[in-house]
Amino acid sequence: MKRFVPILLSLTLFAAMQSCVKMDIEPKNIVSDNELFSTPASVDIYMATMYSRMPFEDFKYMSQWGFEYNGWLNSVGIDGSGEAVNRDGITTAFTGERTAYWGQAFGLLRNANHLIETLPQYQSNFSEDLYNHYLGEAYYIRAFVFYTMAKRFGGVPLVTKVIQYPADDADLEVPRASEEETWDQILSDFDQAIELMNETSPKEGYSNKYVALSFKAQAMLYAGSVAKYNENVIGRLTGLGRKTQVRVIGFEASRAAAASQRYFTEAYKAARQVMQSGKYSLYRKGWAAGNKEAQFQNMVDMFTDVSSTENIYVKRYLFPTITHGFDGYNMPYSFRQPLSAGTCPTLDFVELFEGFPRYPNGRIRVTTGSDNASGDYIMYDNPSDFFQNAEPRLRAYVIFPFDQFRFREMEIRAGVFTGETPIKPFFSNYAYNTADERYQNLSIFNGNAKTLYLSPREGNGQQTVQYQGRTMTAAGQEGPFFDNGEATLTGFYIRKWLQTSAEIVTGEGKSAQPFILMRYAEMLLTAAEAAIELQLADQPSPDGSNLSQVATESINQIRERAGASLLVGQLTPDLASRDTVRKERRKELAFEHKSKWDLRRWRVNHYEGRDGFWGETRDKNFYSNNENYRFRGLYPFFSTREGKYFFDTRFQWVSSKTFGYQPIDYYFSIPGGEVAKSPLIDQQPNR
Repeated sequence: MKRFVPILLSLTLFAAMQSCVKMDIEPKNIVSDNELFSTPASVDIYMATMYSRMPFEDFKYMSQWGFEYNGWLNSVGIDGSGEAVNRDGITTAFTGERTAYWGQAFGLLRNANHLIETLPQYQSNFSEDLYNHYLGEAYYIRAFVFYTMAKRFGGVPLVTKVIQYPADDADLEVPRASEEETWDQILSDFDQAIELMNETSPKEGYSNKYVALSFKAQAMLYAGSVAKYNENVIGRLTGLGRKTQVRVIGFEASRAAAASQRYFTEAYKAARQVMQSGKYSLYRKGWAAGNKEAQFQNMVDMFTDVSSTENIYVKRYLFPTITHGFDGYNMPYSFRQPLSAGTCPTLDFVELFEGFPRYPNGRIRVTTGSDNASGDYIMYDNPSDFFQNAEPRLRAYVIFPFDQFRFREMEIRAGVFTGETPIKPFFSNYAYNTADERYQNLSIFNGNAKTLYLSPREGNGQQTVQYQGRTMTAAGQEGPFFDNGEATLTGFYIRKWLQTSAEIVTGEGKSAQPFILMRYAEMLLTAAEAAIELQLADQPSPDGSNLSQVATESINQIRERAGASLLVGQLTPDLASRDTVRKERRKELAFEHKSKWDLRRWRVNHYEGRDGFWGETRDKNFYSNNENYRFRGLYPFFSTREGKYFFDTRFQWVSSKTFGYQPIDYYFSIPGGEVAKSPLIDQQPNR
């Protein structure tokens, strides 16, 4: 009889056996398969064990650290994706994880394989529907684990059966499969799961057919992109393992195009099946046409309403027992408890959205000139006037200077200027090679004729000026403070995911808002992207639908809900339409652990491909220098002469961060210890 033996219990058993006389007595600290698979309640325990170790990228995941399941310093979008930055060393490009997802993966694979192999022996204990669903869950979990590994490593060991110990070396050693074989196994496992699983989850926290379809669509979109865009990287991004001569990264040149088309087809079909099920729709509970305030509030509410029709799969938390610390690390400075400003959205991200004045090059306009180094600063009676036409979706994601949050005005001010008006730009050059020039180094701040006031610290450290009989602090309540990275670094704070009620206590480990791992908007975006990719490859519609029409309607549904303008005309099979979809994806799914993967699968994170980094063509030399790149903020200043505000755009000023990325980083290193001890496990060919 096979047994499920946790590692700690195995060690306990081994110690007990050293002094045990009656070796034929069943140890009481081992759960037998007879017990484990006897009732739905006992299988629930098994399932809970597996789900507790699922590699979900939620509030407990940090891209710099990997799956450590603790949520310490949790921030989102700070991984070189351009969405945000923060003050700490965890703000780095996504080139690897401190805890590689390797050993954990094989433990969970063993659990899934054990369920697949063993449950058929106990089929009579369950109804047919529940029995099939349990098997489907096992295939779904196995597919999800292989998918999590494949996006990091390419080809991986396809362990699809329980390896019994002790075993011969030939059985213990499983070499890395090719990348194509790995994606094919992921596809097969998802399809098996979809065939077996119920349409509704039998228990809260479980998955179902449509959850599996959604993650299948996501995985196949990734696979299709890699198969296609690896070929565009200089020299083709592919290679053979040294030990096995298997193509562990990339695809055979003769097979890449066909593989890409096959995976995009599967992504489209899966997304369309979810869309046509009628079970999900975009969240519009508080939405109203033409009402920006209602559209903004609708999108704020969407991320905490667990009854949302948009939610496909949600990671739930429960105060005070199962919690996280997102609020404790990401609130505006005046709410810090114990920290703040963990996620500071960038101006580069904000520039993706509609509703701002622009220079001819597309960047947000802050001066009367042709760029931000010419003309005079444009003055505003209130900083909020600058954002009055911005997309409601953006405001739901980002806290603007002097916007309301928890019924308090967010006093975000970079400094106070007391000099003559009109005011010329503070710097003569805003290019990448001048990014390290700081406001505090300007002569108007530290020279004899001081007219610029900044604050190195909060509280008593603030510089002040007298204005109309009152004392005005240079950086207000919320910063930025140039010598303290605990306030905003970019002029913005994140709003998305934060709890907005003033009654909620903020603190480390006191948050319980849910994390939406999969929502309907992603299925619309997946269908749109796969549709354009199939048309670019001159492939027919997989289900007879009009690909251009599906893509256009999907994007317009999202834009309408967001309060953005609708597309004029239909999307067409060209790169401009592809990039329209990519840009919309960048905007809609921001701060959801999605963008860093999109940049990788599109192969636009390295210098030669970085023109497409933002889902649109931008001059990469403006924010790049070979493999290095960095992001900007939007900084509001107050003029005492005018009694008005003006804005300056500048590369991140406080706690400055530079990111770097090369083609080698599209595949993480295999843990060195695994390579050293195995005669078959290959390191990446380019490492």
